Amino acid sequence: MTVLKKLKIHQNGRYLAQEDGAPFFWLGDTAWELFHKLNKEDAELYLANRAERGFTVIQAVALAEMEGITTTNAYGMLPLLRNDRGQYDPTLPDLGEQGEYSYWDHMDYIIERAADYGLYVALLPTWGDKYNTWGTGPVIFTEENAGKYGEWISNRYKSKSNIIWVLGGDRPLRTREVFNVIQSMAEGIRRGAGGSFLMSFHPNGAYSSSFQVHHENWLDFNMMQSGHDGFNIANYEMVTKDYQLSPIKPTIDSEPCYEDHPISFNAGNGYFDPKDVRQAAYWALFAGAFGHTYGHHSIWSMTTEPKDYFIMDWKTAILRPAASQMSHVRRLMESRPLFERIPDQDLLVENYSGTNHMQASRGQDYAFIYSPNGLAFRVSMGCITGSKVIANWYDPRTGHSVEAGEYENTGEIKFIPPTSGRNDDWVLVLDDISKGYKNP
Repeated sequence: MTVLKKLKIHQNGRYLAQEDGAPFFWLGDTAWELFHKLNKEDAELYLANRAERGFTVIQAVALAEMEGITTTNAYGMLPLLRNDRGQYDPTLPDLGEQGEYSYWDHMDYIIERAADYGLYVALLPTWGDKYNTWGTGPVIFTEENAGKYGEWISNRYKSKSNIIWVLGGDRPLRTREVFNVIQSMAEGIRRGAGGSFLMSFHPNGAYSSSFQVHHENWLDFNMMQSGHDGFNIANYEMVTKDYQLSPIKPTIDSEPCYEDHPISFNAGNGYFDPKDVRQAAYWALFAGAFGHTYGHHSIWSMTTEPKDYFIMDWKTAILRPAASQMSHVRRLMESRPLFERIPDQDLLVENYSGTNHMQASRGQDYAFIYSPNGLAFRVSMGCITGSKVIANWYDPRTGHSVEAGEYENTGEIKFIPPTSGRNDDWVLVLDDISKGYKNP
């Protein structure tokens, strides 16, 4: 197995870094059912595809949502044994008979192959329906067994440098009993894993982990789920709220609208398209998120039989356009000093509302401004260094740049994107001309 560099929180509290201090950009993909549904060959296909497209993190679940403890994996194995009361028991992992390829052996294999492809795994020990009555469940966790399970699973993977622990699983902590389950599991993971690792919490839709657990000492960074309930969800507002919290912790939209997901969970409303996906990414990042997670509705579920709610199989879905366009997001973010980048709406003389909302971000000597529909806007110059700036338009669809001229870095300047329309979003890139930055 390839040993990847461990991750840590950068000293400014806003970003993730590798253990040697190098920047780490989280470009995640959502593969909740990865361990539960794919065999070795299919997992290999999926991981190779995601690495090729520039993803750095795969979000997956040990005890998955879609009857993950009551239906077998691709090799006919279940994750848990039943106790003497006939209930599936998280303190009784099914490790198989001697020489048998168990559910957990298969997880080991996929995690190790992910590392070989340079991919980290944001690993949820369980989906939320296993501790919360919303969902098919069954509910199997208590405060006591959650701690034991957390300790066991983290001990199993403590030597895997590509693991990022994520509690939760799309469920709210609406009772003290449920909160205690999560707290106990977090403490168990700390006991079992030892050493240095990162941990977060994946919340239910329209919420951030900051809502209930921001001040927990086990929470290293916040995750939000802007979700799928409507067009133009203002995830930049959620990011801004997290960004302003104390103590400072990095934040990320770990579940924005998925490509080809039914809008508001109703296929009759149509499906989110690549523009929706790109918009969510640039809005969140330029508002201060340290990275971004992409998702496709047929990939998280590893769908093999399409229907109106999951409109294609996952092998078709891994070739969809928005996934490739996420690599352009990463290239842009990594093309300029990452750790110094901050949100700065003062770059905009005025802004639009709703779907035309523009989001701005900058470092000391560069700036990015996102125009979702290619509308013109005026920039307040002088926010970055340099007496003169060079401007380029970055195309989120192709990753290509279009030169936009050189300007004095003073006063107000109106910029007009090359094209405009529903699918014509653009990023204005401004650079201190003396720095000699290259287009991404």
